[in-house]
This record gives sequence, C-alpha cells and structure tokens, in this order.
Amino acid sequence: MLSRFAAGLSLTTAVLAPVSVAIAQPVYPSRPITMIVPAPPGGGTDIFARILGELAEASLKQKVVIENRAGAGGSLGVTQIAAANADGHTLGFIWNSPLTASPQTLNVSYTPDSYRPLLSIGYSSYVLCAQPSFAANNAAEFVDQLKKASGKFTYGNDGIGGTMQLAAERVFKKLGVKVRAIPFGGAGETAKNFLGGHVDFYGGSLPPIIPHVAAGKAKCLLLTSAKGNAALPQAQGLEAIGLGAEETVLWWGLIAPPKISDAIAKQLEKAFAEAAGTDRSKEAMAKQGAVHRVLDGAATDKLIRSELAAMTDVAREAGIQRKAQ
Repeated sequence: MLSRFAAGLSLTTAVLAPVSVAIAQPVYPSRPITMIVPAPPGGGTDIFARILGELAEASLKQKVVIENRAGAGGSLGVTQIAAANADGHTLGFIWNSPLTASPQTLNVSYTPDSYRPLLSIGYSSYVLCAQPSFAANNAAEFVDQLKKASGKFTYGNDGIGGTMQLAAERVFKKLGVKVRAIPFGGAGETAKNFLGGHVDFYGGSLPPIIPHVAAGKAKCLLLTSAKGNAALPQAQGLEAIGLGAEETVLWWGLIAPPKISDAIAKQLEKAFAEAAGTDRSKEAMAKQGAVHRVLDGAATDKLIRSELAAMTDVAREAGIQRKAQ
C-alpha cells in the first residue's frame, strides 16, 4: 500500500514539474517595450530609434514605444535607463556623446558599469570644412595650412566638451597645432556662423553642411573617421594623414539596465541587429550620411571604454575637463 502511494506521488511530481518550470519562465516580452531616447524628436538619433523600434516589433511581437527624454547632453536619459527595471521592458537608444563626452564636463552618476550595451548599428564622421577660397584641396594641404598658421584659425563646434570638439582636439594634438574652438548651440548654428564668416572652419556632423557643399559654399577637407565617407567625397579620413588610430565618430547603439538577463539581452540583440540590417534601416542611415556597421554587445562595450579613456585624456589636456567633486 505504501509503495503504491509512493509510486503515485512520484508520478504526480513528474507530471507537475514541467508545469512549475513553465510558470517560472514567463514569455518575454510580455508587454510593450519602452525605448528611452535622450534626445529631442526629429534629429538623427530619434529618427533611427523610431525606425529600428518599428522594424524590431515583428520579431519581438510587442510594440516599441519611444520616449524622448532630452537634457544635460543626453545624460539625464542615460541616468534613467541605468536606473530602470532590468526586465527588458525599458531600453535606451543612444548616441555616444552622453556615454563618452558628457562625463568629461558634467557630473554624471553613471559609468560603463551602470548599463549594458546590447549592440551598435553604425556611425557617421564629423567633418572640418573651409570656405571655397581656402588654400587647400585635400587633407594633407589642410594640415599644412594649419601648421603654417598655428593658433590663427578658428573652428565652430556644437558645444564645449562635446564629441566634435574632443574629436578635433584629439587630432590637433597629434598634429601639434592650435586651432581655437568656438562653441555654438548645435551643428545647425555652427553652419550658420561658418557661412556668415564668423569662424574659419565648420566643425560638426555631416547633414547640416552637405547642402552647402552641393551649393558650392563650403569645401570639406578632413573627416574625424579613419576612412572616407561617400556623402562627402572630397573630404578625406584620418588615414590619409597617418592618424587613423585617432578616429572619433558619432555612433548609435542600444543599451539596457545593467542586470538584464543574458537570455533577454541576446534576444534583443538579435531582434535589433536584424532590424538594423534591413534595407529600410540602411537607406535611412545613408540619407543622414551614416555608415551601417553592426557591432555586438561585447564589441560595443569595448568601444565605449576605449573611447571614454581617450576622451578623458583629450579633455584633460585641453583644459575642459570638469573638476572632481
């Protein structure tokens, strides 16, 4: 009798065990995913986030809802992403400046250990452009002019301690030249002041200056990427002057709270990598002068840490690093 009871109990346990496992592992995602974008609506970062979110919905089988939370150079949004519940229902679509440039001038509450990179989707160069009459027609000639008149020229940029300024100062330091940085409130404002003759060079992202190059009002000569960019064929990358290792670019990626599970992280990486690889995503990037290049979470983490270290050195040497609190 006892043996029959024990056998029945064992059978009941064997039948119920799989049910318990199923209950303990709910389907993900179980509700819409919120993607925090630490930038205002309408810019390149916001555009890419919305396209990728929409494209990833088919794989995730849930809506991806964009929430723009701009402020403090993107650091407010990154802070919120890092502090969110790590169940995979809150993510962040970012550009690199809040992660590697903003910490140089702002007292941010996060480090690379405060979030988990899931992937990055591509990059765009920053560029230095001169007036059409400037006595240089390629990167090497541009460098020669800078060396002949070190300290004489000015370049506009989109803010003190921003990625553009740090990228330019990184190159100028290696060249041993001085070019005075003039900050403005964004690349559009920089372009306006450059066209008005208030600064010698435009320093910024590609989209605001491309129409003026086409109109013959600007001559772009040097990119901050190692290689060239098809959107500005006259401008050369840093490899043309032997400084390919000093590359600093504008790039975009997806991050999550740090304690997200490996399984969910892999599912998200796969869904968004597939979305980034679609023709629609690639075409949207090309339209903004960006290059499609998908890196996985580990490679993106390595990129963040190496870029942060390089930017810290540049900011300190340029005298624009925040004081320790």
